[in-house]
Amino acid sequence: MSSEQIIADGPIDSASRVSLHFSLSLDDGSVIDSNFEKTPATLSIGDGNLPPGFEEHLLGMSVAQQASFTVLPEKAFGQHNPSNIQQVKRKSFAVDMALSEGLVVSFADANKGELPGVIQGIGDDEVTVDFNHPLAGKTLTFKVEIVAVDNSVTEEQ
Repeated sequence: MSSEQIIADGPIDSASRVSLHFSLSLDDGSVIDSNFEKTPATLSIGDGNLPPGFEEHLLGMSVAQQASFTVLPEKAFGQHNPSNIQQVKRKSFAVDMALSEGLVVSFADANKGELPGVIQGIGDDEVTVDFNHPLAGKTLTFKVEIVAVDNSVTEEQ
């Protein structure tokens, strides 16, 4: 599918593959991400990679339709959880690593998966790391424009 080709295969349903332009902003109006001046994003509804509050607003939309909607933290990236802020021994970091507040560092979780954490504070012996999603606790506003809808997706795996 070329980026100019429009596929109009009915309204978005719970298994659609969708191409869209979007912008994501916070309550204060600051734009966190946008692809309106770029290639549309392509995503699969129902694959678990999107916040449920985002997906439920897309359901029923069709090609060329535009919308703006707000998603509360509970249906986006969850509430900020204070227990996800941890103290990590300074010696756990490489000696030559230049730590600074706001730096995102990749850690390994119990299953050896990647777990990003944001440095919040640096002490002599310990570093405060926030493992919450950066958008946890935030109310998000999305603007979307549907470019293509493909409802012919079948299980290929």
